[in-house]
Amino acid sequence: MHRITLDHETDFDGWRRIARALVLNDIPPSEVEWRVHDTCEPQTGATAAPDAPQGTFSVPAKFVELAKLAILHRSPDRFALLYRLLWRLHRHHDLLTAADDPDVAEASEMADAVQRDIRNMQAGLRFREFGREQKAHFIAAFEPEHHIVAAAAPFFASRFADMPWSILTPDACAHWDGHAVTITPGISEMPDGSRLEEAWQRYCADIFNPARLKTAPASTAAINSGNPPPAPMVEPQEPSMTRKPIATENLSTLRAEAADCRACPLWKDATQTVFGEGPARARVMLVGEQPGDKEDLAGKPFVGPAGNMLDRALEEAGIIREKVYVTNAVKHFKFVARGKIRLHQKPSTPEIKACRQWYERELAAVRPDLVVAMGATAAHCVFGKITPINKNRGRSITLEDGTEALVTVHPSYLLRLPDEESKAREYRRFVADLRLAAKLLKSSAHAA
Repeated sequence: MHRITLDHETDFDGWRRIARALVLNDIPPSEVEWRVHDTCEPQTGATAAPDAPQGTFSVPAKFVELAKLAILHRSPDRFALLYRLLWRLHRHHDLLTAADDPDVAEASEMADAVQRDIRNMQAGLRFREFGREQKAHFIAAFEPEHHIVAAAAPFFASRFADMPWSILTPDACAHWDGHAVTITPGISEMPDGSRLEEAWQRYCADIFNPARLKTAPASTAAINSGNPPPAPMVEPQEPSMTRKPIATENLSTLRAEAADCRACPLWKDATQTVFGEGPARARVMLVGEQPGDKEDLAGKPFVGPAGNMLDRALEEAGIIREKVYVTNAVKHFKFVARGKIRLHQKPSTPEIKACRQWYERELAAVRPDLVVAMGATAAHCVFGKITPINKNRGRSITLEDGTEALVTVHPSYLLRLPDEESKAREYRRFVADLRLAAKLLKSSAHAA
């Protein structure tokens, strides 16, 4: 019996080298036991793999891709399964085309599960900032189902290249200093959100020693090549193909479904879907254009500079932000990278149309008395066509379903104005539009 001990849970290179030697020495899977080295136990009873004889053999590239993913699965049987597949591929080169083969199916299911886990991590991770300015550090905690930390880290390094961050998980922790990804041991006890900073400080004191950090080769290679970890193979669908009956929907199910939206290509570069936020039965719905850089990172609408401007204007207009449902016409951040900066880009008409289903379904779920479209993109979404702002602002417009709507500028427009005089003038007009919204709400309340 050949007892093989790999260096760590994701030791693909070690597994590939040893598995190749075993196949070339004609050692069947039934005579091989696989395990992973436990740093807490002495390495006893482990048998080295035989030296590979002269000669070589090839396997389909599809198998290599499959094995690289499946080996990240948490199943202890994955190494044996992959060796069994390799052994059989050496004799039947077209084995992977047999979708009903139990080994092929099991390995494929493992790879799919790993891909889903990577995507969930990419979509679900939330960084919190600790410290200020030059001493700021962004920390997130996540519990992956599989061994995906090193594989997922390049995605976050490319998305958040301009901020130092750490991701804490029970298996391993990933860190980015602006230059390289480093992987350290996992955190012993996962903290809740309120104790994240405390857990981070304790982790630093116990483990985070720069002399012990080891740069993850796979992560660094992925960053340098510009290729993020693989995402699930999901083909975009037409919006009409993804709709469910409106009567059965609520905001929670909509938010969960929108997290997987692939109706347009914007999801590929955005960090996450930024869905609407606010009371389920808000009387007013504010619709903006799209999430910006801050919103893309936080996963919440209007939390950046434009959000601060909106909060101030709402307060002056007598509208309580917490009682308003706030969303965007387009739910993914569209941008162009300029070095470490992500510059906003205006959504195109096809992107607005592809995302309009979410606004329609939010509208049906919230059923507000009034919709306020802020900016040209929002007006296009709300009215279903290009709608000039200045020509239509200052008056109530009835939508097809009977909901009243107003048109105004987007608060980010106020931030882009070149001088203080024009900023002050246009800000007053913006507040006046919101006061009209408040007045309409009062009128409808009295009429009821």
